[in-house]
Amino acid sequence: MDKQPLIIIVGPTASGKTSMSIKLAQTFAGEVISADSRQVYRGLDIGSGKVTQEEMQNIPHYLLDIADPMSVYNASDFVRDSKVAITDIAARHHLPIIAGGTFFYIDSLLGRLSLPSVPPNEVLRTKLESLPIDELYARLAAIDPARATTVDQANSRRLVRAIEIATSLGYVPPTTITDSPYRPLTLGITINKEALHHNIHVRLQERLEAGMVAEVEGLITTGVTHERLESLGLEYRYVSRYLRGLIDYETMVTELEIKIRQFAKRQYTWLKRDTSIIWIDPQDTEGINRLVADFLST
Repeated sequence: MDKQPLIIIVGPTASGKTSMSIKLAQTFAGEVISADSRQVYRGLDIGSGKVTQEEMQNIPHYLLDIADPMSVYNASDFVRDSKVAITDIAARHHLPIIAGGTFFYIDSLLGRLSLPSVPPNEVLRTKLESLPIDELYARLAAIDPARATTVDQANSRRLVRAIEIATSLGYVPPTTITDSPYRPLTLGITINKEALHHNIHVRLQERLEAGMVAEVEGLITTGVTHERLESLGLEYRYVSRYLRGLIDYETMVTELEIKIRQFAKRQYTWLKRDTSIIWIDPQDTEGINRLVADFLST
């Protein structure tokens, strides 16, 4: 049986993955599946950079606004839901295009990572999410030193999930590669450091001007806790700290931009280990279209 072709768009934050996915969808009768761990949540719009209806340009998008922000949506959920979306898109003879910065989700979908079937432990999670990130790392190191050497030490959500799995099983099972029903073409967007840092700065200013602080205030009024905001990514974490009076506005903006740059660097580190990625110049529309057309014709 032939494997289902997928186009996957990767790259660091603020590199243009969303616009690239829409351009390709317009050219190749595609539909876009978001691989973003925050855009799945309702109400996380400005801070997560969620694509707007206008920006979609009538291209169908999937896995946006499907979860309550106080619930926890994980990689297993993404694999389940993205498979349903891929089947739906393919049934109409359209091309599934996956775009987003949560590369852990994409690797999981492609069978490059094992996902232990350990259900969420809400009592443990609530306790862990109140702890500082260095204490989370220390706890994981005490339970499973091997996993502690490979986990993203700056990602509290990953640390909490790893502790949850290790607490249940005694350790986090090692990664296993399984056969995938998909045939992916993974395109990585190249962008030099200066341009990326410029994009990050401009985008942060635009989000602040668009009402990112007010968005977080609104989330709080609907019951989203500050503890939960701490785990919803950099923008929500730092705005939450500002609203609690832990930092002033200028410090929030300055530190947030630095942290986003560092996050982009970690994303590149993750991507560099994947030798299957074909790196593209986003301005080379003709070359990109030829690459995709050749892939689809094989």
